[in-house]
Amino acid sequence: MAESDNAVRKNDAYPYSSGGWGSLKAVTGALVHEKVPLKASTVLMKQNKPEGFACVSCSWAKPADPHTFEFCESGAKATAWDLTAKRMTPQFFELHTVTQLCAWHDHDLEDAGRLTAPLRYDAATDKYVSVSWQEAFEDIGRELRALDPKSVVFYASGRASLETSYMYQLFARMYGTNNLPDSSNMCHESTSVGLKEAIGVGVGTVRLEDFEKTDLMFFLGQNVGTNSPRMLHQLQEARKRGVPIITFNPLREPGLLKFANPQSPVEMMTPAHTLISTQYHQLKTGGDTAALLGICKAVIHADDRAKEANEPRVLDVDFIETHTVGFEAFANYVRAASWDDIERVAGLPRADMEAAADEYMRANAVMAHYGMGITQHRQGVQNVRMLCNLLFLRGNVGKPGAGPSPVRGHSNVQGQRTVGITEKPELAPLDKLASQFGFEPPREKGMNIVEAFEAMLDGKVGAVINLGGNLVRSVPDRMRIEPAWRGLKLTVNVATKLNRSHLVHGEKSYILPCLSRIEIDTQASGAQAVTMEDSTGCIHGSRGVAEPASPDARSEPYIVAELAKHTLGERSTIDWDRWRNDYALVRDEIAKTYPESFHDFNERMWTPGGFPRALPARERKWQTKSGKAEFFVPETLGEDPDMPEREPDSLRLMTLRSDSQFNTTIYSHDDRFRGVKGDRMVIFMCEADMARHGLKKDDRITLRTIADDGFDRRVAGLRIHPYDIPEGCIAGYYPECNPLLPLWHCAKESKVPGAKSIPVFIVEVNGAPREH
Repeated sequence: MAESDNAVRKNDAYPYSSGGWGSLKAVTGALVHEKVPLKASTVLMKQNKPEGFACVSCSWAKPADPHTFEFCESGAKATAWDLTAKRMTPQFFELHTVTQLCAWHDHDLEDAGRLTAPLRYDAATDKYVSVSWQEAFEDIGRELRALDPKSVVFYASGRASLETSYMYQLFARMYGTNNLPDSSNMCHESTSVGLKEAIGVGVGTVRLEDFEKTDLMFFLGQNVGTNSPRMLHQLQEARKRGVPIITFNPLREPGLLKFANPQSPVEMMTPAHTLISTQYHQLKTGGDTAALLGICKAVIHADDRAKEANEPRVLDVDFIETHTVGFEAFANYVRAASWDDIERVAGLPRADMEAAADEYMRANAVMAHYGMGITQHRQGVQNVRMLCNLLFLRGNVGKPGAGPSPVRGHSNVQGQRTVGITEKPELAPLDKLASQFGFEPPREKGMNIVEAFEAMLDGKVGAVINLGGNLVRSVPDRMRIEPAWRGLKLTVNVATKLNRSHLVHGEKSYILPCLSRIEIDTQASGAQAVTMEDSTGCIHGSRGVAEPASPDARSEPYIVAELAKHTLGERSTIDWDRWRNDYALVRDEIAKTYPESFHDFNERMWTPGGFPRALPARERKWQTKSGKAEFFVPETLGEDPDMPEREPDSLRLMTLRSDSQFNTTIYSHDDRFRGVKGDRMVIFMCEADMARHGLKKDDRITLRTIADDGFDRRVAGLRIHPYDIPEGCIAGYYPECNPLLPLWHCAKESKVPGAKSIPVFIVEVNGAPREH
């Protein structure tokens, strides 16, 4: 049922607003836990500020006129995590074998502190031992030269700067491969594919100024309260103007309900808060296409009636006729769709979808914000295309206050793609790179994440270079992947802290400690700055302000330059030493490669609020195959047409993150928004399903994946936690539930793992087997 402003339920699991005192307490606790001294904690005042540093967690936009505290709880935790006073010195590794460390929890590995020196795995002692930077670079270069470049994977996490990313992709291509997967493959590649096909650019078209002009916002599969809390400022201001916000999310999330602004004395000292969602629709997991279809059906039906009655049209006919193709085929599909089928798959009554459509038809400018709840499905690309269909109906792309708004998680994952981190040669300016640097780039397609691990299982991958991240822990099918990873010839990890990927090592393995973005980076030419792109397509400068954790840590550009130099040798046409010593030279080359977006790069990088990259769709210039925005006809309503479900016992599992988590980094075992303390082996289940399965709160269950492929995927010891979630749907934490996700269970076009919809059985309860 749709909800009005005063209809927030009184029995929500977390009774307080997001933000407010709960957030302040959590930030203080994180600083104390990491033993961050008072002086160091003042760096938070420079977070997301001009001349300061860009947050190392989410990529939400940075305003030109920042708030006094331009950081959120999640961002402050990420900063505290990097500023920790704890250290993992070579002496630490003298005391612990890798086998011993493998028994540690992921939280404890990273919580042990910052890495301080380069390390090499020693098989004789089963320990990581200290090694000089020169020895590490020379040995890595020697190993890479001995391998077929097509067998080497260059992975990039979303934290690396534009400068580092540009250098990294050049290194890989000069070496001879397009194997450049990144964390986008794990989350928003469905966006990159879907939006590119629909509007001609693979990113959203919304900018901060659009929030002042919008009349309505949709939220789909994106929990702003925990994943991008700084966005709540814009939402709060819009709500105070009376802008409705309609949310579609299976779980009832406190962060999507109400917000108390920590920067407002009134809201901190009184029970005052801002209601975020004016309608909150708890659709079934995997029901996104059906729900969007239901809204479209109500809108097109209203337009058909208006046309018959010779009344003003509901659709933006001029936009559709001038700027789109494929409308009639889509409209015919919508008209023929059965409400019974839509309601069944969406898990929502027709009245809810019509209520959303009514608001949509009243609004002139509409934004649609979404996250991995839309993209991490077998039909993830279709979900994105359906969202575009809805926006097209009333011309809500390419005008102020409107457009698709994918909210990225990593701080520069969108920017990495902008400067060439991609396995798809057609998306990289290969001809330009060839002429600019005098080499012939490889032209064959590289491997994305799923393809890289499929090749690894087949013994076709020789080495993986990890530019940040915790790839082993974040991928599906972990119980199959880890043995294959151990069979690699070489693994190289550029990191600030120890994680699971470093312990599941190849025959040769190196850990190379890098500076955090928060830390002062001084090279031969002086203090350096870097840049990154936010979710709204704006480019920002970032300058470290804290003292480095170790004098022996090196910057990411430095490490990439040295790896390239020692691997490529005389084959390289780039003076890597000059680039390593002065990042402005790298920006000059980026500007030559991408002049439309990055002209005068060094001069514009400190523009307040960032400078925007070129987004033709904002100007209704469609770089699609047809030259117009393209409607799309769904191929199916159901989420998993090729994944078996066996009613009535099957459940549909979605993985999610806690409020004390950034991707695979676990800040604590608590999730205060969902009422969880000290445990991440948790399954959220509604009380009706608990009764149906004969379960009680705190029962421990084992889940097994329903997949007829010969592999028995299961996770044991999961504690039942009652929660407001639709019947037949359950949720559990990522990455703990990753072993249940088959590698092949991914979005068809984008290969994004389908982590938001995994059919499972309960096979044990409190240790006792259960038959089906």
